[in-house]
Amino acid sequence: MATAVREDGARPTFIGVLEGEPIDGLKPEDLIRLAGSGTKLSTRDLPTAIAAGGSGGTTVAATLFLAHRAGITVMATGGIGGVHRGTGSPDVSADLIELSRTPAVLVCSGAKAILDLPATVEKLETLGVTCIGFGTDEWPGFWTVSSGIGLGQSVDNAEQVAATWRESRRLALPGALLVCVPPPAEHALTEGESARAVERALADARAEGVEGPKLTPFLLDRIVAHTDGRSLAANRDLLVNNARVAASIASAIGN
Repeated sequence: MATAVREDGARPTFIGVLEGEPIDGLKPEDLIRLAGSGTKLSTRDLPTAIAAGGSGGTTVAATLFLAHRAGITVMATGGIGGVHRGTGSPDVSADLIELSRTPAVLVCSGAKAILDLPATVEKLETLGVTCIGFGTDEWPGFWTVSSGIGLGQSVDNAEQVAATWRESRRLALPGALLVCVPPPAEHALTEGESARAVERALADARAEGVEGPKLTPFLLDRIVAHTDGRSLAANRDLLVNNARVAASIASAIGN
């Protein structure tokens, strides 16, 4: 991802919390350390983690907050969080709330396919988050190019994203601009393949009683197994591609 950003003329930076300090500019060895720790921090976790001198990788929500605080406008991720499937009470990711209140440009491939995508799209609409497709008029399905869910607005290049962002700032809208990019077709899963793998992973989770914060990493691991590693290849591809698109947008905006 960092290489893709540099190739497009922008400066890459990774965000996280290390020994009680929010860092915008983690080194490779820091990333390895945080990846091995298994600690994930959302926005609500930041004060306690920092006060305790803790370390952790940041969710989309916390990354948006810290990046905006550091003056960074454009970010890239794989898939955002959203509304979980089949839970008795609404289980909604803090990512959506942070997107509604933090002015930034976030490039993603939609929401993670393990989520309730129609409900997630509806929640984003309710929260007033501006969502545009980059070279598509349909929500990407994370590992899949399409999801069957239409996007109201689409653009074809970074300059159009930059123009939309400038208007958002001129209007002083409170939230983010969510730019949805389909995964590269070479390693993308078909909609049927993704749906079958997700259903099998959800069945595994129910059988083993996995829930709460452990659910998402459990499901993603099982889907890698159920797709013989193809979901992992697609995930890597879309991360690099999203970083490349984000760099082009940052260059078009001018930061």
